Amino acid sequence: MIEVTVAVPRDRAGALKHYAKRLSRSQPARRDEVLYTLRTHADQIRERFGVLSLSLFGSVVRDEGRRESDVDLLVEFVPGRPEGMFEFVSLKQWLEGLLSRPVDLVTPANIKPRIRPRIMKEAVRVL
Repeated sequence: MIEVTVAVPRDRAGALKHYAKRLSRSQPARRDEVLYTLRTHADQIRERFGVLSLSLFGSVVRDEGRRESDVDLLVEFVPGRPEGMFEFVSLKQWLEGLLSRPVDLVTPANIKPRIRPRIMKEAVRVL
């Protein structure tokens, strides 16, 4: 996957973003592409959102994702972050924009005990 910047008339920007999003979702998310994209933006993720660690798990890490699959991410924050739900949701939305697909963002405290062992076993550390 490559990143492309284009200049378009302001009144066409929304339509182009919608088309680009649909185009990027025409294929399943691939593990290597997601890891590369997230690692490329690691400094920004750490500094802007106070992320201590980020790990990929679920269907994408197993390369079993479908076109409509979301990206499952386990996040740990530095102490004192996030500063409320707004910052947590901002990170989620930012990651969805970066990856052009839905993101399921969870913290270790939010993992259900019965699925914790599976998640921790398959999780691949991003940062």
